[in-house]
Amino acid sequence: MDDELTRLEAQLEQLISLHGALRAENLALRSRVVKLEAENHQLSDKVRRAAERLEAVLDKLPET
Repeated sequence: MDDELTRLEAQLEQLISLHGALRAENLALRSRVVKLEAENHQLSDKVRRAAERLEAVLDKLPET
């Protein structure tokens, strides 16, 4: 009986430790997602502005 309780206690400690590690990893990943979404938005804006400039240049070219 004592062996079983000792084993369960060790498993519980391991589970608590794993929970803490996963929680920290989850927070880090959420932070990374926010950063990457902001970067994606900035890059999308750059691509949109570049496409607009390219279209303006093409509009100035004489048609043949």
